[in-house]
Amino acid sequence: MTEETQDKPTYPTRAIVGIILGPLLFLLAYFLIPSSQLEHAPRFVLAITLLIATFWVTEAIPMAATSLIPLIFIPLVGAADIDTVAASYSSPTIFMYGGGFVIAIALQKWNLHRRIALNIIDLIGTQSQRIVLGIIISTSLLSLFVSNAATALMMLPVALALISEVKEKEILTGKSMTHFSKSILLAVAYAATIGGLATLVAAVPNAAFAEIARRELDRTVAFYEWLLFAGPIALTILVFLYFYLTKMKFKVDAGNQDQTIDFIKEDKKKLGKMSRDEISVAIIFGITVFLWVFKSLVFPENIAANMHDGAISVFGAVALFFIPSTKRGERILEWRDLKELPWSVLILFGGGLALAASFGQSGLNTWIGETLQLLELFTPFIIILLLVVIVLAITEILSNTAVANLVLPLSVGLGIAVGMDPLLLMAAAALSAGSCYMLPVATPPNTAVFSAGVLDISDMAKAGVWLNIFSVIVITLAVYFWMPIVFGL
Repeated sequence: MTEETQDKPTYPTRAIVGIILGPLLFLLAYFLIPSSQLEHAPRFVLAITLLIATFWVTEAIPMAATSLIPLIFIPLVGAADIDTVAASYSSPTIFMYGGGFVIAIALQKWNLHRRIALNIIDLIGTQSQRIVLGIIISTSLLSLFVSNAATALMMLPVALALISEVKEKEILTGKSMTHFSKSILLAVAYAATIGGLATLVAAVPNAAFAEIARRELDRTVAFYEWLLFAGPIALTILVFLYFYLTKMKFKVDAGNQDQTIDFIKEDKKKLGKMSRDEISVAIIFGITVFLWVFKSLVFPENIAANMHDGAISVFGAVALFFIPSTKRGERILEWRDLKELPWSVLILFGGGLALAASFGQSGLNTWIGETLQLLELFTPFIIILLLVVIVLAITEILSNTAVANLVLPLSVGLGIAVGMDPLLLMAAAALSAGSCYMLPVATPPNTAVFSAGVLDISDMAKAGVWLNIFSVIVITLAVYFWMPIVFGL
């Protein structure tokens, strides 16, 4: 046992606060709300939600362990039946997300992600602004299908090597070098987050949106449908990010930028030609993405309707276990490779869906809807704007998964209360929960790039606040004007 482990307390102060505060909020909510206002089942679900939310926020126990609490207590008191709660942990959307994780593991195992990134940067150019653009494009493309955390960890070594190369060759110096270093790291963090907004498989809030819509509203949201809606949102924010980093916040003088950056070409040479294993992964990856996007165009309607995106994702993952690799006696993926699979994220996701299902079955959504009827005084546009601002602000300090798990079920009741299609408010909440840029703790990509020691908190906060403001505007306008067109609402 290391000295660091010995000194680390079993329960940090934050966790102790959660262990005390969570049960206290549970008791207050359950016993102070009169039964004439809220019956036993919805009152218990509300109380247990407050306890779980407190545990999530304070990490009183691991977040995945907290996410199993609904499975224990909600059926026990009859607030929802065990079949409904347990089914949430194995929903089709969880399989879609899990399959995406497995494919991402294959991309990393055979280094295909690095080849993609280096080729994009080499294609776009090696001047400082073009390097930043290359980082934004390659990071955002990867994050369409890989979690933002994994994408940031893949791209961070590339970004740091670029910074080192520019510094060693004195291509940039002084303030310009500082600006380049900060802009390229922020590009990794922000592009990893923004790219994930565009697909259902890259961000938990998006996947939660699709699953809750399926369960609570009987509305299937297809992969291509969300991509058509959220893709332009992500692209718009990425364009703003590029111009903000390179033209406004971190402008770089031309300097000696006629010098070439050998790092890219040298690393491409080291990678050599695409191996048979990389080609195999690329083919499976390509087939999976193709089916996600174009299944309704390729297959008859009756077949496409039964071909859930989760099944397609699992198909891609399972196929990788069949294909032999160039390593003797091995395949592209072996079961031991799945030790990298973030099972905790899948359980966390399941816990959120379990709460959402309990909201509906217990009748809590109806009570929330009645309580929120005062919002009818506002116009739909203002309601969407307020929701986006509130959720985005909360997400800066809390886990976006936890926020999405709590807010998405509430959005259903809110939509019913104010006479709006709940899908609009759920989409606004999901996109806002996935957009957090100001603090190192806001997202794993922010934490990853901050750990490099180049950025100050003020750098991230000042850049992030403008990105937040722009995101509020774009998300609100897109949900109000563009989403009804795409989804036919």
